[in-house]
Amino acid sequence: MEQLLLRYHHALEKTPTEFVRYLDSQIDWSSRLIGILGTRGIGKTTLMRQRIKMHENIESTLYVDAGDIYFGSHSLYEVAENFYKNGGKKLFIDEIHRYENWASEVKMIYDFLEDFQVVYSGSSILDLERGGADLSRRKSQHYLYGLSFREFLKWKHDIDVPVMTLDEVLHNKQPILPSTLRPIALFKDYLRNGYYPFGEETDFWDKLTSAVTTTLENDIPQYAKLTLGTIKKIKKLFFFLAQHVPFKPNISKIGKTLGIDRNEIPDLLEYLNRAQLISMVKMPGNGLGAIRDVEKLFLNNTNLAYALSNETPDIGTLRETAFCQMACVTEKVSASLATDYYIGDSSFEVGGPNKGTQQIAGVPNSYMVRDDTEYRAFNFIPLWHFGFLY
Repeated sequence: MEQLLLRYHHALEKTPTEFVRYLDSQIDWSSRLIGILGTRGIGKTTLMRQRIKMHENIESTLYVDAGDIYFGSHSLYEVAENFYKNGGKKLFIDEIHRYENWASEVKMIYDFLEDFQVVYSGSSILDLERGGADLSRRKSQHYLYGLSFREFLKWKHDIDVPVMTLDEVLHNKQPILPSTLRPIALFKDYLRNGYYPFGEETDFWDKLTSAVTTTLENDIPQYAKLTLGTIKKIKKLFFFLAQHVPFKPNISKIGKTLGIDRNEIPDLLEYLNRAQLISMVKMPGNGLGAIRDVEKLFLNNTNLAYALSNETPDIGTLRETAFCQMACVTEKVSASLATDYYIGDSSFEVGGPNKGTQQIAGVPNSYMVRDDTEYRAFNFIPLWHFGFLY
């Protein structure tokens, strides 16, 4: 136990507190069981450590990494019970998916240790969603997504801009930035390397591709119990998608092109989607329907598009990917036959600075979302405005 305590205090010493992610203010931290889910490298570890360092009683709180070698000979429940008996109140468990049968032990902690709180996170949302089934009635579950453009401005330039609602974006509220800064240049920087909190690091591209590879080779196979042959197929499929998105999936054509049985492809696409490597947009009313209902398929974010493209990504693809990555966190985005997207009863066409209104003519509650545009005018909305929704 002493080893865990030493590593815990050392981890807190190294944790910065100048910039805190949006999710911190959205979680009810009084809940007895809290799950924080998200893809690799998105900032879950830092979020948990910051919460302890800034708001908790450090002596009655313990932070552990479920992959710690200590758990080779000790159980999670044993650690929790020992800490509880010695006055512990809260246990933060990072990367809990790395601990086998974690859900059953967390359930025991919840059921048998009264007035004891557990907060857990994991890099693989796949394994967590499956393992957390028995905890569904007990846990408060939250998803951490990549940096919004608003967060990017705070993180990289120390610029504070309030969150905007979709209604404010649609009805002419203008984000106020210092006059010395140009939003278009900042936004282009964000699209290239601003979605992940480690985007400023010199080895950003290496770290990002490494995170993708680990997800494909470890996280998804662990969840789906994939064979070595199927792992090769899902990697082949993903890197094919990276070069060809966006498009409407044609299962037969993809299978023929890649030499993969068409019956396997829907499951492989769903694994990639749930791992937050790709995003799938469906027509309105198609919630958890089949892959055939998917109208558009993208990489999950524009940073991935830059990292995985053999050349500079297509500008049209970047625009639509950016719109989806920013709007989908707070809104339900659907595909549209008349324009590009629906959100609620509003329609959106995404394009460049010179794109006209022909596509939205006659469409009620419609807006033209323009890239490379600084200011709002009539029903033209700058693309970067959607980066303030969270």
